[in-house]
Amino acid sequence: MDHQPKFFENLSGAGKAIAVLTSGGDAQGMNAAVRAVVRMGIYVNAKVYFIYEGYQGMVDGGDNIVEVSWESVSSILQVGGTVIGSARCKPFRTREGRLQAAFNLVQRGITNLCVIGGDGSLTGANLFREEWSGLLEELAQKGKIDAEAVKKYAYLNIVGMVGSIDNDFCGTDMTIGTDSALHRIIEVVDAIMTTAQSHQRTFVLEVMGRHCGYLALVSALACGADWVFIPEYPPEEGWEDSMCVKLSENRARKKRLNIIIVAEGAIDCHNKPITSEKVKDLVVQRLGFDTRVTILGHVQRGGTPSAFDRILASRMGVEAVLALLEATPDTPACVVSLSGNQAVRLPLMECVQMTQEVQKAMDEGRFLEAVRLRGRSFENNLNTYKLLSHKKPDAELPKTNFNVAVLNVGAPAAGMNAAVRAAVRVGMTEGHKIFAVIDGFEGFARGKIKEISWGDVGGWTGQGGSILGTKRTLPAKYLEKIADQMRTNNINALMVIGGFEAFESCVQLQEARASFEEFRVPMCVVPATISNNVPGTDYSLGADTALNAIVETCDRIKQSASGTKRRVFIIETMGGYCGYLANMGALAAGADAAYIFEEQFDIRELQANVEHLTEKMKTSIQRGLVLRNENCNENYTTDFIYQLYSEEGKGVFDCRKNVLGHMQQGGAPSPFDRNFGTKISAKAMQWISKKLKETYRKEGGKVFANTDDSVCLLGMRRRNLVFQPVAELKSETDFVHRIPKEQWWLKLRPLMKILAKYKTSYDVSDSGQLEHVAMLPKEAETGAI
Repeated sequence: MDHQPKFFENLSGAGKAIAVLTSGGDAQGMNAAVRAVVRMGIYVNAKVYFIYEGYQGMVDGGDNIVEVSWESVSSILQVGGTVIGSARCKPFRTREGRLQAAFNLVQRGITNLCVIGGDGSLTGANLFREEWSGLLEELAQKGKIDAEAVKKYAYLNIVGMVGSIDNDFCGTDMTIGTDSALHRIIEVVDAIMTTAQSHQRTFVLEVMGRHCGYLALVSALACGADWVFIPEYPPEEGWEDSMCVKLSENRARKKRLNIIIVAEGAIDCHNKPITSEKVKDLVVQRLGFDTRVTILGHVQRGGTPSAFDRILASRMGVEAVLALLEATPDTPACVVSLSGNQAVRLPLMECVQMTQEVQKAMDEGRFLEAVRLRGRSFENNLNTYKLLSHKKPDAELPKTNFNVAVLNVGAPAAGMNAAVRAAVRVGMTEGHKIFAVIDGFEGFARGKIKEISWGDVGGWTGQGGSILGTKRTLPAKYLEKIADQMRTNNINALMVIGGFEAFESCVQLQEARASFEEFRVPMCVVPATISNNVPGTDYSLGADTALNAIVETCDRIKQSASGTKRRVFIIETMGGYCGYLANMGALAAGADAAYIFEEQFDIRELQANVEHLTEKMKTSIQRGLVLRNENCNENYTTDFIYQLYSEEGKGVFDCRKNVLGHMQQGGAPSPFDRNFGTKISAKAMQWISKKLKETYRKEGGKVFANTDDSVCLLGMRRRNLVFQPVAELKSETDFVHRIPKEQWWLKLRPLMKILAKYKTSYDVSDSGQLEHVAMLPKEAETGAI
């Protein structure tokens, strides 16, 4: 829909006071949210207060409620936990406690509250809001405040953000802290796998999730675990036998280790707990396998927040302030949350009620209902896990006589191997023969193609790079040889996993259909590149892993200067002409500027940035960070920018430069990339099966696909996974610079500038609409995972 952009300049916070508190269990990323609320609040000229120690601090008052400045939240972005403290608070559960809290807020003129916590904390906030006018009247009766104050502070506005590592809140794809907790779990699983392999051991891992199996389920999907126990989906009667059969079958297939993941709240179908010790004893007694238990515990809550959590929390924090500025006495308390990659506002109590419905369904043994209520994303995770972890006996598999080839094209990207594994296993379940092509189209032309089986891709999810091998070569110069190979091996469909080259390759193959009938088969592109520059998708496989590598390095680089004099770092990132990594890296690392090709800049802007930094460095701020995309400008090189900052900053700060290079392409895939790769590839293979059935001609006995919609790219668009014909995407593409003509993340650019203290205009057209939980398209396959 076309609408005039709406900017928030006309939303002023002058005369308003906003307080921010964190409550309940801590979660990584809470500090990023606190920082965003404070800076956005100050940016719109509101007064901003910290409430230390959650609701306890609100009840106790005094030094627990403090006005803060811009510098108060400097250098907290990369810190786990919450710097303003969190506490369980019994007094706030009583009316007396809430009366005291209301008095403490009114004394400071605070009528806007931003609460970061779980569903208990948010429910408490809503009750407080509902009672507010009654509490003020009672305070007036007791003579603690005057009638003027009752009138002036008549309404309390509340906006919530969900901070919980369990991802147990309905209405939001990802809660703050979930992605970081998955990072901790996957780091441990990867480490355990190497020792388990050495000794042929079975490991039982217990992860958090008393009422929600999200962490267990997603980590099982991301590491290819043999078995998973979650509260929402208890195993069927006789699960002990099925599990032991599965474990021994895997050992018989030469698999040297078994991983079993247990959520702490796991139950059987009679609602009896299944503990990690019980599972271990069972394996030892029945199979005699050497078995160990590892309980991850509070490790999952700790550590530095992931790039995803920092960006999520920063976006939510800014959105929360906008929601408070726009709130009227009639707007219900809302939570800001994420659907796909879009910030949305939802009525707080609708979300809480739905979350409680899940628990109720589980208590009453309605487990399928519980899974459905958790949302489409949870359901898809569960279905994908079931599809990929258990191989049906050959006799039970359908036989289609279709051959599907899978290949990697372009530069290696983390998550490619997870995508290949999912493609192979889903393809086999659908009854096809799957062929792996080695070294992209170059290998294809040379006949480097072989059939690949279920067991061949075991353990691939956690591997970085491309096991099949990948080349940037496009098919145009080998068309005849590739057509020969497709004919020889009777290939009926292609799945191409790769970056911009994968998209271009399929465009070329489709254009060559007129000359080669072998290319008249279904083809699907799964976008995988760290640059995130593929048209038709908001996210590409590998970009999240690269972003985490950049952010981790920026943290280290900033820390290297602590204790020395004031210093500014100039950091060059990869990405070709696409500024995604530089821009999002800057947002997640708390940088002062990011130079990108998509937003042209000149010497005046460089000069303004240097002056801005110089002013900042005269305060208590010690370090500056500037990111530059490798191709943002051919003349303003990294060296040029470094020399300019060095010269202009003389006497105030000194400069260092770093080119991050290929470390951004390496490393084990992040949980997001493993999961996204697995799910997107499974969906692509199901689409290929559907197209094969539609295009098979009985009379000729072969597949004939010649329409535009038989060559598609599967991308994530805002909230949905969408198949788009590559022919249609050509018009959306800048082929010279190899980027899409429109990119969603450019809208987040002002966010980085605001959080770095620049005056800028921020388009808020997308926000401001309160949605309802039931209306959310749950196919939000997620900007979450």
